[in-house]
Amino acid sequence: MTRMTEAQRAGHVRTRTSLPSIPTILVFDSGLGGLTVFREVLKTRSAAQFVYAADDAFFPYGRHGESELVARVVAVIGDLIAVHAPDVVVIACNTASTIALPELRRRFRVPFVGTVPAIKPACLASASKRVSVFGTEATVAREYTKALIRDFAQGCDVTLVGSAKLAAMAESALLGQPIDATALAAEIAPCFVGGGQRRTDTVVLACTHYPLLLDQLERHAPWPVTFVDPAPAIARRVGELLGDDPSVGTRHAREVFTSGRPPSAALATTLARFGIAATTTFDTPAVSP
Repeated sequence: MTRMTEAQRAGHVRTRTSLPSIPTILVFDSGLGGLTVFREVLKTRSAAQFVYAADDAFFPYGRHGESELVARVVAVIGDLIAVHAPDVVVIACNTASTIALPELRRRFRVPFVGTVPAIKPACLASASKRVSVFGTEATVAREYTKALIRDFAQGCDVTLVGSAKLAAMAESALLGQPIDATALAAEIAPCFVGGGQRRTDTVVLACTHYPLLLDQLERHAPWPVTFVDPAPAIARRVGELLGDDPSVGTRHAREVFTSGRPPSAALATTLARFGIAATTTFDTPAVSP
């Protein structure tokens, strides 16, 4: 696909004097974790055009530097906007949101909904006042995340836990591959702090991949906790931006892979489970890898 200049990308955004009756919603992630957000947004719209875009050519984002990621995300999103002309873009990735949202909002007129660690609601809900934020190593290291804790901890002791493996484990699980229970338990163990009435009671899932493994996280947790998934709140924000669901018309969803690799049978089955029909057309990459 021919790359577009920044001016050309901006020119492909719809004039936003009024929203169309059938909106186009673009959901973007580095891989398949954003399907947890896509699933929640899908529930809110009976009529819409959905595009789920996975930058699988650059996955995982945690292995790349910050400036490299900003440039990459801006380029990929720019081309996706040019091709699909969305009415709203959901950045269903904590890493991309915490580093690239300001630049995306500066360059493009389309509304963006980001994904950031749900620290404020988690701390408000915690009875023990011990909360863990469980994300990728890149997300928990960001100054953005630390600022959220300073602003919204509400007197809670907040533990930051970065995982180098869980996002890839979630991707593998989606494709039907077995999960190493011992390895998963080791990844989540640092989230559980203290004892008695002062032990961790709330864990923020600060990576959209992690809710894909929610059943296993609950099964292997040392004690019961509330796992906070930001996806429902993101879906509500998309609804606020788009207004009332017209409840007439059709709903269609397609997937875009930046790698250009055709989906395997296992992946097609997974996508169908999330509301992207197995018969959908799979696009060529928005940008070259």
